[in-house]
Amino acid sequence: MKSKYVTVVIPVYNERDNIIVLKDAIHQVFSQLNYQYYILFVDDGSSDGTSNILYTISCLDECVGFISLSRNFGHQAALKAGLDMASGDCVISMDGDMQHPPSLLPSLLEQWENGYDVVNTIRQDNSSNHSFKKTSSRLFYKVINSISDFEIKAGSADFRLMSRKVVDIICSLNENDPFFRGLVNWVGFSQTYVVYTAQERFSGSSKYSIKKMFQLAVRGITSFSVRPLYIAIYPGMLISILSLLYIPYALYSYLTGTAQPGWTSLIVTVAFFSGLQLMLLGIIGLYLGKVISESKSRPVYIIKESNLIKKTAVR
Repeated sequence: MKSKYVTVVIPVYNERDNIIVLKDAIHQVFSQLNYQYYILFVDDGSSDGTSNILYTISCLDECVGFISLSRNFGHQAALKAGLDMASGDCVISMDGDMQHPPSLLPSLLEQWENGYDVVNTIRQDNSSNHSFKKTSSRLFYKVINSISDFEIKAGSADFRLMSRKVVDIICSLNENDPFFRGLVNWVGFSQTYVVYTAQERFSGSSKYSIKKMFQLAVRGITSFSVRPLYIAIYPGMLISILSLLYIPYALYSYLTGTAQPGWTSLIVTVAFFSGLQLMLLGIIGLYLGKVISESKSRPVYIIKESNLIKKTAVR
């Protein structure tokens, strides 16, 4: 008898050509496993007809359901929507472009059965990935680990398994701007890692532009560390010390009559200090903006429509 129940949460954005292929691949994997399962797609405001395909599939396949958001809220918000609605003894999250291989699902479930509450994955890039993306990814993890109070392993992604109790805790956190790679590490519990090789996209192109990758990096850094605020203090302290050292020289030049008015030095000094102040104010502004955003208590996402089959045997 299939007693344990698994929900697979898949946020998608303009992935109409990948949905059926991914659904069939997951069906094929679970047909060899002794689990009940449910595939929950979250359409993050797609404009290519993705929601229509999901509606049709969910009507024909009782193992598939979908949530459609009112607009594009972003991958992390769509993932939260899926986690909030997911039932089951454990929840697996993965992307909808086939780069997270469904063939890895048995390994994740095996580690869960061994007693781990969180089974993360570590991506090994294939040779076709652009060197810029590899370099920027390594730099992101190096920076965030250097200024955070915990470590996020390089190559981590939102392809993981979480037990029911971990999902419940994650969903109870009222984060207006969630960053799940950090949150999952922050909550603790017994965690392990499974290594996989990233596959090629089945269809389409990546939705993560340089701008979105930068936004994700800023979200991760400002969500889990206040060290940038401390870092912002150091340049001010250093410049204050240097300015104190400059006072004796200025007095000596004045008393000896060697001081000459200089337009260039004045402009350089003003430009330098102006740029520094703007940088420091920008860092402080990021944190202040997050405080204001949290204080508004707006929902992370808004559901436009859904087609879900509730399972009563679990949760």
